[in-house]
Amino acid sequence: MRVEMNVAVAGKDPARIRQIIRSGTIVFHSYRYWWQGFEADAAALANLLARYPDADPSRPFRPADCTEVILESSGAPARHSLRLRREDANRRRLFRSRSFWTALIGLTRDSPPAYRDYSYALHADLFESRLSAAQLAHLAHEAARYAPGSLRAQLSIVPSISQIVFVCPRLARESAGR
Repeated sequence: MRVEMNVAVAGKDPARIRQIIRSGTIVFHSYRYWWQGFEADAAALANLLARYPDADPSRPFRPADCTEVILESSGAPARHSLRLRREDANRRRLFRSRSFWTALIGLTRDSPPAYRDYSYALHADLFESRLSAAQLAHLAHEAARYAPGSLRAQLSIVPSISQIVFVCPRLARESAGR
């Protein structure tokens, strides 16, 4: 049983992780793992969890650190979401000087996204920007103009999204220092 799986599922919540360890089962990446459940030592668990980074709302948003975005609709959980990796959205269409990634990052120019949380599953800080109707219209226009053909069908959800989540992984040395 790996601690990393538990942290990805439950965060750094010691009570929830102890419950998972005691039950002897966890679902991770669509697969159920099981083992002989046992009672976890609270001090040992606290020591293990201390190695994982904490959310840090004081972290500034740096567009260069982003490796992907998640387009989300409103609601909890979001009805529609689409993950776009930088390398996919950064591909330029023939005879175009810009990419769709440039358009996505451009939305942060006037108003930087707000810190949302640290994702243990993604090993990254998450920043979110809520979008106005004007920004959505502009983004839909930019998608039609700059998105590569391989993303066009997926980007049909743009009119139904309400926010963009920017995924900014922490460097290994940053996380280790916590």
